[in-house]
Amino acid sequence: MIIVEKSLLKNNPHLHIVNKSEQQRKLPFIIFNHGFTSAKEHNLHYAYLLAEKGFRVILPEAIYHGERGQGLTEKNLYSHFWEIVIKTIHELNDYKEYYVNEGLADQEQIGLAGTSMGGIVTLGALTKYKWVKAAVSLMGMPAYEDYLKWQLEQMKSLRISLSFTDEEIEEQLSYLRPYDLSLQPEKLENRPLLFWHGQKDPIVPFHLTYQFYQSIKGNYQTPANIHFISDEQADHKVSREGLKATVEWFEKHLLK
Repeated sequence: MIIVEKSLLKNNPHLHIVNKSEQQRKLPFIIFNHGFTSAKEHNLHYAYLLAEKGFRVILPEAIYHGERGQGLTEKNLYSHFWEIVIKTIHELNDYKEYYVNEGLADQEQIGLAGTSMGGIVTLGALTKYKWVKAAVSLMGMPAYEDYLKWQLEQMKSLRISLSFTDEEIEEQLSYLRPYDLSLQPEKLENRPLLFWHGQKDPIVPFHLTYQFYQSIKGNYQTPANIHFISDEQADHKVSREGLKATVEWFEKHLLK
């Protein structure tokens, strides 16, 4: 039986999903991050299927979302987008440390995944944490600097008034660069990485992700460790194929 527990770590809520028969064992461990304006519960189907395969899975709640919401409008929330991304990256280490120290997570079998903003978090975290042994980005992208510039262009094209000075934009770019995997792809170190992205995605541009994949795949000593699934018809919604591929990727690359 798969159990779902509501848990708190440093007052931050998350869901803990595991097979009841293995609840107290040290298991391969996956942190799965939700998307922008979403919530941890929305990815329970991923966690359930992964728990069936023998993983311990947690679904964190990002700041300003779900139980951590502060009543912000979507427009106001959007102004905090990069703050949310970076704070989530920092909080990942707290979850990892807790579950490893409790003897519930095998530190040699830790995976990281996410949808949309959660995929962006996943790719940024690969610049910081060598403990991530395998990763899946669903509709995410690694080029933080380029994506911020794209966001600003989108706001201009929609005639949304920009309240940022050039100095503030440069400050934000400087803040993001240390997490920009496209600027430091060597930090992947041949770690298994799967991308899934819809070609018609209007939220996270397909080309930013695919260009990165094309630029790094030749650097992998183990070609089977890097893969890109491109869906010609999909927009900003992961297909059933993407869900199944995520589970299979971690089965292949994280289970001993």
